[in-house]
Amino acid sequence: MSASPRTCIDDWRAARLFARLLAVLLLFAAVALPDRAFAHAALINADPVDGAVLAQSPARFSLSFSELVSPLVLNLVRPDGTQLVLTSYRLDDQTIEIDNPETLKAGTHVLSWRVISEDGHPVGGSVLFSIGAPSAPPVAGEAVDWHLRSAIWIGKVLLYVGLFLGVGGAFALAWLAEDQRCGRRFVIGAILCGLAAAPMSLGLQGLDALGAPLARLAQPVVWQTAFATSFGWTVLIALIALGLGLPSLAGPRGGRKPLALAGLAGVGAALAASGHASAAEPQWLTRPMVFLHGAGIAFWAGALVPLGLSVRQQSEEAKLFLHRFSRAILPVVAVLAAAGIVLAAIQVQTPAALVNTAYGRLLLVKLVLLLFLFTLATVNRWTLTAPAEAGATEVQRRLARSIGAEVLIVVAIFAVAAGWRFTPPPRALAIAAAQPVSIHIHTLKAMADLSITPGHAGPVAASMVIMSGDFGPLDAKAVTLVLSKPDSGIEPIKRPATKPGDGTWRVDNLIIPVPGRWTARLDILVSDFEVVKIEAPIDIRAE
Repeated sequence: MSASPRTCIDDWRAARLFARLLAVLLLFAAVALPDRAFAHAALINADPVDGAVLAQSPARFSLSFSELVSPLVLNLVRPDGTQLVLTSYRLDDQTIEIDNPETLKAGTHVLSWRVISEDGHPVGGSVLFSIGAPSAPPVAGEAVDWHLRSAIWIGKVLLYVGLFLGVGGAFALAWLAEDQRCGRRFVIGAILCGLAAAPMSLGLQGLDALGAPLARLAQPVVWQTAFATSFGWTVLIALIALGLGLPSLAGPRGGRKPLALAGLAGVGAALAASGHASAAEPQWLTRPMVFLHGAGIAFWAGALVPLGLSVRQQSEEAKLFLHRFSRAILPVVAVLAAAGIVLAAIQVQTPAALVNTAYGRLLLVKLVLLLFLFTLATVNRWTLTAPAEAGATEVQRRLARSIGAEVLIVVAIFAVAAGWRFTPPPRALAIAAAQPVSIHIHTLKAMADLSITPGHAGPVAASMVIMSGDFGPLDAKAVTLVLSKPDSGIEPIKRPATKPGDGTWRVDNLIIPVPGRWTARLDILVSDFEVVKIEAPIDIRAE
C-alpha cells in the first residue's frame, strides 16, 4: 500500500516543526552556554612553579598533567611581549619536558601551553615565573571565544540529529516498516544534516585545539590538527555510517537491511572512538558500553518520527510497524539503560558530584528529561499500543501525538548531551585532585625534590629526596618539613621527617588546612653544628 498525499503533507509538517525546535535550541546555544572554560586534562605540576622567582634562567621547563596529553602549542612570552615558539620537547608519561633555547632576561615571563587530552578535547593555560625580580607581566591568557563555542555546540547537536534520527531512522524503515514513504523525507533530511555537520565539527575541533578564531577555518593546519585528534576517527566513522544510511533507503528490501544494520553499528562505533566516556578506564568496558548506548539511542530515537507519521495515517502497515517496534524496544531499552548506568557510575563516581560539578548538573537535567521520556514511552507501550494495533482511531491519534512529544524530548536530550563537550567529568577531576604537587628547591648548599600527595587541602603525605647543590648524595642526619601561610594567619607547621630505608624522607599523617600558595621549607641537619634551610612556594589545590 503506497503512502497517501496526506502522508507527504505530514512529512513536511513534522520537518517544519523539527526545524523550528532546532532554531530555538540554536538560539539557546548562543546565550546559555557555560560561562567558564572547562578543562579535561588538568595541569598538576609545573617547573618553574607558577609565580616562582628564579635567580637564573632555567635550562628547561616541565608540565605534568593528570592524564596523557599531546602538545599542540608551546609558547614563551617574554617580558617585552614578544613570543618564542618552543618546538623542542619530550613526552615522559604524563609530563612534557621542554627545552629552553635561550638565556632569559630579567623580568616576568609566561609559559603558555595548549595540549590535546586523551578524550580528544583541547586544553590550555599559562604559568608565570620571573627571573631576578617580577615585572609587569605580559598579556597572555586564554579568552573564551563564544562564537566558536556556540558553533561547536551547534555542530554537536546537528551531528547527533544525523546519526540518531537519520541513520537510526533509516534502520527503522529498513527493518521495521513495510511502507518506507512515511518519514522517508525526514530521515533523508536528518542524514544530510549530519553529513554537513560532521566536517563542520571536525574543522571546529581543529580551531579549538589551536585556540584559533573562526576566520582561520580554511587554513590547512587547522584541519591537520583536527585529524590528528581522536575526534578525527569519530567524524570519519560517522561519515561512513551516514553514507550507509542513504542507500539503505532505496533499492530492494533485502539489500537495504545489511546497509542499515552496518550504519547503525557505525553510529555506536563513531561515539566509541572519542569522548569522555570512551577515554575512561577500563576501556575494555567503557568503549563497548558507549557502542551499545549509542546504537540503542539510534534504534529508539530513529524509529520515532517514521513510526509517529505512520501511526497517524492509521494504515495496516502502521499496525505492523507498531507491533514490530513494541516487541523490539524493551530489550533495546534494557541494554541502553544498563550501558548508561555503567558509564554514569564510572564518570560521576560519587552522588555528591551530581550537584558539585557542571558535568553532574548536566547529567541531572538529562535524567529529568529521561524520566519524562520513559514515562511517555511506558504509557505508549502498556496503555496505547494494544488498542492502536486493534484499530482504535482515537487511540492512534493520541499515540501519534505522544510519539511527537517523545521526539521533542529526545532533541532536548541531544542539546544537553552536547553541553558535556565543555565540562570535565567528575572522574577526571578526581584523578587530578589525587595527583601530587611537586617542587624542586635548588640552592648552592643543598637541593630537594618535594612532593605532597594528594596535592589538595586535607590529609596528605610528603616525600623528599635530599641532594647536595651539585646533584650529589647528601647524607643528612635529620630533615624537618616546615609549612607556613602568613597571608591566611597560619604560622609554621613543623613536622620531622622519617627515612624508611629507600633513601626518601617522608612525613605522614600531615594535614594541610586550606588551599592556596604555601611556603615549604626544609631544615636539613647536615652535621651536629650545621643546619641548611631551603624553601620555595608550593600551590595546594582545593579539594
